[in-house]
Amino acid sequence: MVTAVRARKKQAGLTQQEKAAIVFVFPLLFFLTVYWIIPSLSSLYFSLTNYSVVLKTKWVGLENFGRLFEDVLFWRSLKNSAYFTLGNIPLSIASGLLVAMTVNSAIRFRNAFRVIFYLPVVTSSIALSMVWLWLLDPHFGLVNAALGVIGIDPQQWLQSTTQAMPSIVIMSVWGGVGSTMIIYLAGLQGIPDSLYEAAQVDGANRWQSFRYITLPSLQPITLYLLVTSIIGSFQIFGPIYAMTDGGPAFATTTIVHQIYINGFRYFNMGYAAAQSWVLFMILLGLSVANLRLQVYGFVSD
Repeated sequence: MVTAVRARKKQAGLTQQEKAAIVFVFPLLFFLTVYWIIPSLSSLYFSLTNYSVVLKTKWVGLENFGRLFEDVLFWRSLKNSAYFTLGNIPLSIASGLLVAMTVNSAIRFRNAFRVIFYLPVVTSSIALSMVWLWLLDPHFGLVNAALGVIGIDPQQWLQSTTQAMPSIVIMSVWGGVGSTMIIYLAGLQGIPDSLYEAAQVDGANRWQSFRYITLPSLQPITLYLLVTSIIGSFQIFGPIYAMTDGGPAFATTTIVHQIYINGFRYFNMGYAAAQSWVLFMILLGLSVANLRLQVYGFVSD
């Protein structure tokens, strides 16, 4: 009887492995709580107030969210964010896959090429933006100089309302292709060579092998990249801030840029917090919809 009671007490307590797990997980949970959970809940509260840092905070309820429907700049920023996302994601995924397949083949200096393509990923986005500001300068930029060699007139690029956003899309694709390349490269190296050998025996050409072996095998990776790219594209800020600051004529202002403007220039923190939560709901909805569509696609296959 005594032995059974002691066994129950021992089972009720934590094992050494469980205690060790708590010790290792606690620092992560602590920083997650302090720097993410608490600020997130605080921003939700501030979105229901007129919090402006310097003035007395007043509860306004859903007034900040109601203002969004009448804010022309908010809808313009939402449109620009969607424009950037629709332009950035297909180009990033396609170019990343193309580069990954290239550096995964038997070419000379492929390790050097992998490093070269990945360097922009580990470089500050502000530093990259400064380089591209010089490249796209309408007067002495290298891009216009190269176009002049083949007889094309100089372009305004970042100073044009129609060319500014495409220019930032191209810069972002160039700066992020290394990250997509690394992920796809890991996926390509995980595909068994026996599949390609069997397809070759059956008479499949390179396109057929790519279509029926490579693409289906990389489908989970493409799903991951699609979801993360949607989140990252809607949160674009660094290049926008450094290269155009939302101009010209608000042609490149995005949701995150508007959040920054309202929060840290106009000190309208309550309204900025409301915009942040609208952005969160948009990203949550897009991610869930994309995941559900992909899951149904896997099931139907």
